[in-house]
Amino acid sequence: MSAWRDKSHDVPYTDDEIAQRLAEDLPGWYLEKGWIRRKYKTSGWKSTLMVINTVGHLAEAAFHHPDISASYAFVIVKLMTHSAKGVTNKDFELARKIEEVIMWQPGLVADSALEGTPDDPRFKYIKYD
Repeated sequence: MSAWRDKSHDVPYTDDEIAQRLAEDLPGWYLEKGWIRRKYKTSGWKSTLMVINTVGHLAEAAFHHPDISASYAFVIVKLMTHSAKGVTNKDFELARKIEEVIMWQPGLVADSALEGTPDDPRFKYIKYD
């Protein structure tokens, strides 16, 4: 069993523990300069704003706020618990929720009534991994 699974919520992870947890749970995320980060590629400004607003809603509901950088066709989300001076379970839990919502593709779920965004340039939204 992974050592990080027994971590208390406000105790910062070591870089090795962060790398292990990201590899196991959040492979699209990476560690850089003390933050866990994820770059979401979008199809343009409208999609970028939708991602920012989604991340904002989830962060406010969790009362744990990331740093966000944005450009025309991407959003970078950075998480770190300032009070703990490092990455904690709070960051991983919010990252997991952001990942679940942003990367959701209902058209890939068997028996879903939702078809998902069509594979058509007029409707492109997120550039899925």
